[in-house]
Amino acid sequence: MVPSDTTYDTRSPARSSLGVGATGKIYNDWAPRLLSVLRIVVGFLLIPHGMQKLLGFPASPEAHQVPLMSLLGLAGVLELFGGVLLLIGLFTRPVAFVLSGLMAFAYFMAHAPKGFLPILNHGELAVVYCFLLLYLAAAGGGEWSIDRLLHRSRA
Repeated sequence: MVPSDTTYDTRSPARSSLGVGATGKIYNDWAPRLLSVLRIVVGFLLIPHGMQKLLGFPASPEAHQVPLMSLLGLAGVLELFGGVLLLIGLFTRPVAFVLSGLMAFAYFMAHAPKGFLPILNHGELAVVYCFLLLYLAAAGGGEWSIDRLLHRSRA
């Protein structure tokens, strides 16, 4: 337990035992890059969900092509094009926010009526996507994103 009047100096040698020394520098240096990797992976994983809904590809026994002018069609458009935008890191924050809302909506429309617990109603993926996307909406696209390039060119 740390006394409440204790203050920490990040340059202090004692602080290195808490992970802020040389090891902590590696974590701090790589955090924006790993944020980009997270964004790229999430975008890459969302694209096939949209493709299944809109194009019927990749084919699976459970998936089928849906009418474009339906809720599932809208979800497919958002997943496909939103996934591409996330993959390249363009408009990351607004796209991630909209997709987070889509995943929350999907959970409550498709999964929650089947039961309370996500493990039982098969809604875990929607919940994980929802909160990962909400995090990306707050954190941005990371170091390897078009958003970052556009921000640097304006500055």
